[in-house]
Amino acid sequence: MAEDYGSDLAGAQVLVVDDEPGMRNFLFKTLQPRVKRVELAASPDEASAKLDECHFDLVILDNVMPRKTGLEWVAEQRRLGFMAETILITAYADLETAIAALRAGVSDFVLKPFRANQILGSVARTLDRKYLRRDNTLLRHELNHDGQGKLLGTSPALTEVRGLLKTLAPLPTPVLFTGASGTGKELAARTLHGLSDRAERPFVPVNCAAIAPDTIAQELFGVNGPGDDLKPGLFLLADGGTLFLDEVAQMPEVVQAALLRVLEDQRVRPIGAEREFPLNLRLLFATNADLDAAVAKGRFRADLYHRMNVVRIHMPDLKDRLEDITELSALFMQQSSTTLGLPMLELSADTLLKLSRYHWPGNVRELKNLIERSVILGGFPAEFAGDSKVTGARAVENLEQVMQRHILHVLDLCEGNRAEAARRLGVSRKTIDRRLTAWEE
Repeated sequence: MAEDYGSDLAGAQVLVVDDEPGMRNFLFKTLQPRVKRVELAASPDEASAKLDECHFDLVILDNVMPRKTGLEWVAEQRRLGFMAETILITAYADLETAIAALRAGVSDFVLKPFRANQILGSVARTLDRKYLRRDNTLLRHELNHDGQGKLLGTSPALTEVRGLLKTLAPLPTPVLFTGASGTGKELAARTLHGLSDRAERPFVPVNCAAIAPDTIAQELFGVNGPGDDLKPGLFLLADGGTLFLDEVAQMPEVVQAALLRVLEDQRVRPIGAEREFPLNLRLLFATNADLDAAVAKGRFRADLYHRMNVVRIHMPDLKDRLEDITELSALFMQQSSTTLGLPMLELSADTLLKLSRYHWPGNVRELKNLIERSVILGGFPAEFAGDSKVTGARAVENLEQVMQRHILHVLDLCEGNRAEAARRLGVSRKTIDRRLTAWEE
């Protein structure tokens, strides 16, 4: 079984290249029950054609074949762009062959004759190293992003977003997340990934505004560098999972053109490579800019925008989901206290009311920063501090009553004009309508 040699085998796609039918058949029978897919090639030329058709995680390669050795073929493929790990099977383990294999980037040797458990052990070790390198690269990349967390809230606005995410999760459709900065676009994208059948594969967030324009193409697509050393980009590292491109409006025009080709062909060509690699990847996008205006002004490609904008999810401002402030504040208070090793502050009814009255131009991110800063300083700023002794669950109950009285009072002052009351309260008209509907039930 695959689990006897590690879970990486089950999802692996393997190409076997050997001119001997008996060896191809033996390797096929050994690998086929344990890996995702096995393809067979009887010659280097046939193997090259298969590499052009689809991506393989691993190539098992005989060295001695007619017209071209396995090592000559590997060196040739390196110049074209070669992503797969390689296991060389050979009966001649001399020093010269070993040095040549090392230079060609071969991952492991298996000496003929060998048993099934020997080749399976080599495959497992090679895949372990491959995915460890990938995970380390993605972990270093992830450390530059502050996107971890939960998409919290029970407000109607967020409930609508959650419903859309659940509907879209099983589909391969690109999704464009829009909304102001700090509204949780990356959290929503992570939630969509977590609900999908790709949840066990990588989620790779990319902030296009944070990468220098002259290096972003290499970061995304990879590069075939000196010595035919192929450095995979984030598209290939995320293969099988989800790539989230944030701040896409900041993407240089030349990269926009390359991204359009990726979307249309589902293939990516590293810079300097001659081969395109097929992708099994879901693409998600986000921006806080007005892309329609950017397209109208010629700053963003219209054809790319239409390919990205198949389904759009707009993340609501925090002022339009006031019902969620209590839950968010409690979570951020606990997180800040745990991370900083400092005592939590009391979330009193007065403080929660003041938090709910604030406009929050920085949205959820601003609320999180306020809570963290308050924990560090040992108290809330004067404009949010409260003297109420009512905290915890009773504070939440009292907050709802106080908010109801406050909104109804402002409505009275505006003679029932909901639009004017919303303007004075600094919330949307929909928020007023939702609140009044809930209180009438």
